[in-house]
Amino acid sequence: MGLCLPCLGGAVKDVVETPDPEIKRRQLAEAAEKRQMEASSRGIKNTYSVEQKKKKQEEIEKRIAASGSGGGGGLRWQVG
Repeated sequence: MGLCLPCLGGAVKDVVETPDPEIKRRQLAEAAEKRQMEASSRGIKNTYSVEQKKKKQEEIEKRIAASGSGGGGGLRWQVG
C-alpha cells in the first residue's frame, strides 16, 4: 500500500497564509457594509428617488417641529 502524501516540496506551495487580523477585520467590515447596502436597496428600483423622498420628509418634519415648539400650538387642558 502506498501513502497518499504530496511530496514535501509541493506542500509548501499549497499552504494558505492567514491574513493579518487587522486586514481580516477590515475585509469583514467592508463585506458587512456591502451586504447592508444590498439589503437596504433590495426591491427598490430607483434608490435616488427614495433618498430624495427621505430628505424631503425630514425637512418637512423639521419645519413642523420648529413652528410647533415656539407657538405653543399643542392641546390645552382646562380643569374647572
